[in-house]
Amino acid sequence: MSSKINLLLRIGVAFAFLYPPISAFVNPFAWIGFFPPFLVGIVPDQVLLHSFGVVEIIIGLWLLWGKNILIPSASATGLLIGIVLFNLPQFDVVFRDLSIALMSWALTLEEWRKKKGVSI
Repeated sequence: MSSKINLLLRIGVAFAFLYPPISAFVNPFAWIGFFPPFLVGIVPDQVLLHSFGVVEIIIGLWLLWGKNILIPSASATGLLIGIVLFNLPQFDVVFRDLSIALMSWALTLEEWRKKKGVSI
């Protein structure tokens, strides 16, 4: 994969992880509904939302940094698939997360290929 393609994929996935926590500060009620019911109520909603936001920011910034992205790209893939699976009734909204998950999966596979020296 060329470095330009890799950069575009990293920017695309990073944006998907940086926008929600920023938006959650302005309108938290637009985002708290995407958490699975078994997580809501364990801690106050704001704590849950912003704690997850910190994780999203770490993933997004790490992807932009571009060093050793196997961990953040694999994490992004898992989180995005989880978001879709736990929000199937809202599939009309979260369907885009599958596309972003495939982007992050491509980054994961490419990073794994580079580290292992194998072709995929």
